[in-house]
Amino acid sequence: MKKLLTLFMLTLVFGSPSKNDFNKLFIKVSQEGSPAVVSIVSEKTEKYINPFFFDPFGNSDPFSPQERKSQGLGSGVIIDKDKGHILTNNHVIDEANEVKVILYDKREIEAEVLGTDPLSDLAVLKIDADNLVEAKIGNSDNLEIGEWVIAIGSPFGLHLKHTVTSGIVSAKGRSDVISRANFENFIQHDAAINPGNSGGALFDLNGDLIGINTAIATDGYSRSNAGVGFAIPINQAKRVMEDLINGGEVLRGYLGVMIQDLDENKAKVLGLNDKKGAFVTMVVEDGPAGKAGIKEKDVIISLNSKPIEDSNQLRNDVSTMRPGETAIFSVIRDELMQSISVILGKRPGENTISNSYEKQNKYDIAYMKMAKEWSKLSYCQRKQVGALIVKDSMIISDGYNGTPSGFPNDCEDGNGDTYFYAIEVKNSSVVRNQDLKGIKTNLILTEYKKSLADWWGIFICG
Repeated sequence: MKKLLTLFMLTLVFGSPSKNDFNKLFIKVSQEGSPAVVSIVSEKTEKYINPFFFDPFGNSDPFSPQERKSQGLGSGVIIDKDKGHILTNNHVIDEANEVKVILYDKREIEAEVLGTDPLSDLAVLKIDADNLVEAKIGNSDNLEIGEWVIAIGSPFGLHLKHTVTSGIVSAKGRSDVISRANFENFIQHDAAINPGNSGGALFDLNGDLIGINTAIATDGYSRSNAGVGFAIPINQAKRVMEDLINGGEVLRGYLGVMIQDLDENKAKVLGLNDKKGAFVTMVVEDGPAGKAGIKEKDVIISLNSKPIEDSNQLRNDVSTMRPGETAIFSVIRDELMQSISVILGKRPGENTISNSYEKQNKYDIAYMKMAKEWSKLSYCQRKQVGALIVKDSMIISDGYNGTPSGFPNDCEDGNGDTYFYAIEVKNSSVVRNQDLKGIKTNLILTEYKKSLADWWGIFICG
């Protein structure tokens, strides 16, 4: 906010700031920030099979893997000049055998990888060098949409190192950019960044480091900039960076639930006025949430009095806390709000989480296949629909569309149009005699016909 106040005071005293005054801000940030930004060259050995390899002496297997070296280029930011610590992206140095850092003054220095965190796509390097310049760490929480930012990095090659570009903050809290498995809370901006900028700096007009450039959006045909770039907020990066420096392992709080966003239909069914919050679809047995009393179909609307907008925010906010910390959740259950205290656990290994998801996915696929078989029993010609209701891994109901008792077993008239009574029964046939507490089944059918893993455990094939 200092830069805004500065410009405001200039306006009051001297009138509107001149073009020259505005230029000076950009020039100052570029001059002060560039020495803290480095180029990173990573080298790794890859194995491949050369289809054109032939040994006339028969001493080698033509199908055995061959080795070759490949180079990658990225950027990094010096965050501790005394200890030689450099912050960059994990994907810049991932699986590298050798990592070399090129400083602003053109010195080339071998780097040690202190730690990596693929889930945040961050890594910390260490170099042994004097006369380093470190970046001034800012506060990314204070960023506002529309605010000017400056990116510095090495796009496309070393001949373009320390390239300076500018843009504005386009959005905050972007997720699902790289992977749903990652912890993503990106700053979206339109400063031009390209391959090679990864790991580089994003500064505000105070010259404060407020983000680490990580990814770009492309049109699918080119890897170059399309005006949409993403940076990891420095406040998020600081926590990861500290863990990597101190112990090499990032410790994240673990709740033990599967969650998803609310949409308009879910909100209506639950009697909610808006779509804010995270809907609990599954609670891990003996996990922190389960032990504390959080249940399936709960809607988590706040964490430690901070409102929760969506499931991604909840994942990120929980991950910033430490195992053993107490988290106070505001939860809506049966249209009533209650407070639940949870002692967070340690996040299990990714293999454990992946195996759990994989097992659930296998069950979901099997249920969908069974719904498909039920649909074949329908005598409706235009649309055959089969469905299952699953609760606690048990099938509690099944059904298919058709006509009510006492009506002909014909769903369509001579023109191929569906009879009105067949439409009505299609919306209720799946539940048969099951009580869903007055929930309109047509709403459920409409909402979850497109989804494999749904929150009511209803599987529909049609």
